Amino acid sequence: MRFNFNIRFTALCLWMGVIFLLSHQNGQDSSETSGILLELLEFMGVGPGSSVQGALSYLVRKAGHFTEYLILAVLFLRYRKERGTGEKSAFCALLFVFLYASSDEFHQSFIPGRGPAFSDVLIDTAGGLAGVILYEWKQRVLERKIPICSGK
Repeated sequence: MRFNFNIRFTALCLWMGVIFLLSHQNGQDSSETSGILLELLEFMGVGPGSSVQGALSYLVRKAGHFTEYLILAVLFLRYRKERGTGEKSAFCALLFVFLYASSDEFHQSFIPGRGPAFSDVLIDTAGGLAGVILYEWKQRVLERKIPICSGK
C-alpha cells in the first residue's frame, strides 16, 4: 500500500485543529485573546469598563470567528479542486463550514465559562460565505487571465 501525502488536506486538518484548540480555551483565556487590543486601547486612554473598549473587544472576537471560517472555506475549496470534485463545491464548502461551526459550538458547551451561541454559527457561516465568494472570484479572474492591477 502506497502512502500519498496531500498538503492541502493536511492544511485543512491542521486549520480545523487550530479552531478546535481556540474553542477549547476556558472562558477566561478566551476573553484574553483580544488582550493586545485592550492594552492598546488603555494606552490611548480608553480604560477598562469603557463602552468603547467593550464594543471593540466584542467586534475583535467576532471578526476572529469570521476570519477563522473564511480561511476554513478557502482551504476546503482548494482541497476539493485538487481532488477534481469541483461540482457543487461552493455549496459543499458552506455546508461543511456550517456543520463544523455547529460542532464547534456544541464542543464549547462542555468548556468551563463558555457556552454555545447560534449567533456565532451564523457569523462563522458568513465568514465561510465570504471565503467562497473570494475563492470563486479569484478562480474566475485566473481563468480569464484578467490582470487584477493593470499598468495601462
